[in-house]
Amino acid sequence: MAIVLLNFEVEDYDAWKSMFDGDPAGRKESGATNYAISRAADNPNDVFIRLEFPSVDQAKAFRQRLIDSGALDRAGTKVKMGPVVAEVAETVTY
Repeated sequence: MAIVLLNFEVEDYDAWKSMFDGDPAGRKESGATNYAISRAADNPNDVFIRLEFPSVDQAKAFRQRLIDSGALDRAGTKVKMGPVVAEVAETVTY
């Protein structure tokens, strides 16, 4: 399993979320199996996204598709980190 990680700050979370829900980079078509959106407790416009993919190759292909889509360059979005592809080394659930 692989993940794509992103962290960015948005001017308007609700407007950004509406755009995200429209799936401009085609995460579903790229094979994403799930995603999680988190917001910083002290700044709800500081957004973290974790997308899961079955393979590193699929995650890398999506990362490129995301970059090419221009979704990260939209007004009101400041990328702080990512998109980074990581291979999951271990998962533990308590």
